Amino acid sequence: MRERKQNEKDNKPEASEQIQIPLAQLIKTRREKVRELRGRQVNPYPYRFELTHHLGEILADFDQLEKGDEPVRVAGRIMLKRKMGKVFFADLLDATERIQVYVRKDEVGPGLFDVFDILDLGDIIGCEGKLMVTKTGERTIRVSSFEVLTKSLHPLPDKHSGLTDKEMRYRRRYADLIVNPEVRETFVKRARIIQTIRDFLNEKGFLEVETPILQPLYGGGMAQPFKTHHEKLDIPMYLRIADELYLKRLIVGGYDKVWEFCKDFRNEGLDRLHYPEFSMIELYWAFADYRDIARLLEELLRHTVFTLHERYKVTYDEHEIDFEPPFKWVTMLGSIKEQTGVDFTELDYRQAMVQADKLGVETEDLLNRGKVIEAVWEAKVEATLIQPTFVADFPVEISPLAKKHREDDRLTERFELFIAGQEVANAFSELNDPMDQLERFLQQGKALQAGDKEAQPLDDDFITALAYGMPPTGGLGIGVDRVVMLLTNQHSIRDVIFFPQMKEMKEGTIPVSQILNQILEEEKGE
Repeated sequence: MRERKQNEKDNKPEASEQIQIPLAQLIKTRREKVRELRGRQVNPYPYRFELTHHLGEILADFDQLEKGDEPVRVAGRIMLKRKMGKVFFADLLDATERIQVYVRKDEVGPGLFDVFDILDLGDIIGCEGKLMVTKTGERTIRVSSFEVLTKSLHPLPDKHSGLTDKEMRYRRRYADLIVNPEVRETFVKRARIIQTIRDFLNEKGFLEVETPILQPLYGGGMAQPFKTHHEKLDIPMYLRIADELYLKRLIVGGYDKVWEFCKDFRNEGLDRLHYPEFSMIELYWAFADYRDIARLLEELLRHTVFTLHERYKVTYDEHEIDFEPPFKWVTMLGSIKEQTGVDFTELDYRQAMVQADKLGVETEDLLNRGKVIEAVWEAKVEATLIQPTFVADFPVEISPLAKKHREDDRLTERFELFIAGQEVANAFSELNDPMDQLERFLQQGKALQAGDKEAQPLDDDFITALAYGMPPTGGLGIGVDRVVMLLTNQHSIRDVIFFPQMKEMKEGTIPVSQILNQILEEEKGE
């Protein structure tokens, strides 16, 4: 690997030069190279290039391809480059892998060799050549010809010093992906996880559907919505907070199994587990209850973990998480009693408030008994649940869409799945009694008027749908982003979202477009 080590030593990424050279000057220099290439009759932005292989395919089948007579045609971004007399060594990176290329003046010709001399790190080229192995064992493409495919104007960040700032990584994800292969791999795994879940549900007979993102009335969750206005209809509209009520309408309509991969939107704060735009999978299964859903979820996660890792255990935050069923099953009230010694089962709202205060749990703005119990559980139990655990039987006040528990009407048949101290999924035996549902909506309406911004408004059309008759149904919502976090060992939701929302750039930052516009004005004046 001597050539590569020498390359890294002698050809540092250009972002490191920004310590001495302003970005505007670096961009201007690259723009001048664009003009120089055009002066040599080289188009720095051609239309296409015919590939025979991706770099990953070459490395995977290198020995066989090396024996062949046919040259390979590849394309990639220049990540390292070093001139040694009449030879260039460079590293190319494409979507699959990274490989060394070898460019000799007497093999490509002096004109092309001089063009290669003009190129910078970050430029994209297409190469044709035979495969070879260097004296030090480096698998290499011996270039017989190449084409400039894209002349980059912005220098690459230096992985070690130029793109360590988290905010800049999120803001310029494209640059993050170029210089951090582990970030690219996380998003490849995200795509595999989603595809695996999709294949599993389709094989189980669930029909994938699409429901409205822009809705005249939000519902299906406890959250504050984003609100907008439809000009032609002259009505307020909302970005959905959940798919639930529309998917249940489809169960009413006669489908037995439906599911949707969806983007939901909640006008709430940002932290490592919460983000206003997030990905969910929601499914509804007629003639099933929340216990059936739990078994389905165990099987789905077990299958997904094995497909991704070829084992049933993953490491997350130094914990080994075991996804082999059965997962542990506890009740919300039982787990509180186990952790605190306090039994909230028979306590009314006022008594629950007193006990919560004694436990040091903040109770301000908690408007009902269920909210108090939930706050105590979150403060005292949630973080202790490392292995996959179903937390079941929530108070009725905080579960307006779940069926009352068949053994205790103060509770609902609802569970949430917790792994590594965070919620991953939420499921109900769905409420299908229209009278009971109407009463819950009316109670939620009172909470909304009392100032609870997350309470759910009355949905007349949904009540109408239930009045037609919905069969017994089990429903499930899975937080896709959190599943991806767990299975890729990421600790912030923004690390598994390609383009997370960011605050405005700091004052004084010069936009690249402003630099480019200044260069254009200067060129026009020449």
